Amino acid sequence: MSQFYSDPSRENETYALPNAETFKGYRHECKGCGAERPLFPDFYGALYPNDEHCEECGYTGFRCLDTKVSWYYWACFPGCLPDGDPIGPFETEDDAILDAQESYEEDEEGDETC
Repeated sequence: MSQFYSDPSRENETYALPNAETFKGYRHECKGCGAERPLFPDFYGALYPNDEHCEECGYTGFRCLDTKVSWYYWACFPGCLPDGDPIGPFETEDDAILDAQESYEEDEEGDETC
């Protein structure tokens, strides 16, 4: 997992912390309803697709759609739980970071705060 700034201009601020994180995952689909979701390796790199429960239908068991690793990101301050679901998949970690930074720029353009 790699932490980064969704707004790169904050990297030089003394008290600013990275506010997003990238990580690897693998695309899987539920054996019951076909809902797609990423599964992430544990600390040792193992996946347990047959122990996962589907949030859509409650079925237990997923099948791998692609053995190629995909990249995801989410908003997350260091030492805190993520703020939302993973966003992805992306081909590379750089693609995930670029998407997060572009999304931040779009949010800032539409922000009309006083």
